[in-house]
Amino acid sequence: MSDSETILFVKDLAVGYEDELISKINLEIRAGEIIAIVGPSGIGKTTFLRTVAGLVRPLGGEIFRNAPKRGGIGYIPQKLGLVRHTSVYHNVDIGARSGTPFWSEPLTWFQRRHTRVIDAINRMGLAEKLKEPVRRLSGGQQRRVATARTLAQRPKLILADEFLSELDDDNISIVLDAVKEYMKESESAMFIVEHNIQRATEISDRLLQVSQGKLVEYEVNNAVLQLEPSSGEQ
Repeated sequence: MSDSETILFVKDLAVGYEDELISKINLEIRAGEIIAIVGPSGIGKTTFLRTVAGLVRPLGGEIFRNAPKRGGIGYIPQKLGLVRHTSVYHNVDIGARSGTPFWSEPLTWFQRRHTRVIDAINRMGLAEKLKEPVRRLSGGQQRRVATARTLAQRPKLILADEFLSELDDDNISIVLDAVKEYMKESESAMFIVEHNIQRATEISDRLLQVSQGKLVEYEVNNAVLQLEPSSGEQ
């Protein structure tokens, strides 16, 4: 892993809105790594992801992203952000469009987008739902659509907030296998927020917990975590 490409490096990062939720974050994630962040709601996990994604301005410190500015970071929010009245294909195509260089020739651009969309939908086991409006899908199927949208974007860094919730064990395996295969192909990395500690230890290479306003790292195989009380959604 030490020879892998650095995808993200943060130095003395502080995240929050008016007040700091997490401070003095120093960490690095390399290609092929999955890092899980655990803890209750309201202590800054989602805010950290949104800050790394560039959606929230950091309160201090620095973020170095080794990813293309266009489509280099894929974000799967907890509330998914799908266009519910349109089809599975349309929603996944949104990701493909955001990751396709605008200078491509028009026909090549369309073909590349279409290939990415179909590939991502197939990886998520949703081929039979291609034309189905998202609003008619189950919660778990909608989560797979959101994951397919991000894979179609072809990012170097995937940020996923509770993206495995509402999935049964079989579908968790489908999603994780597809994401890991994509990461291997693209030499990308992944941060996940996960409330299920057992699941987090099983799927991640490194495990972080927010504790007293700091990110604390644990050995994945020896993690004994004590969750702090929730203070509301953040």
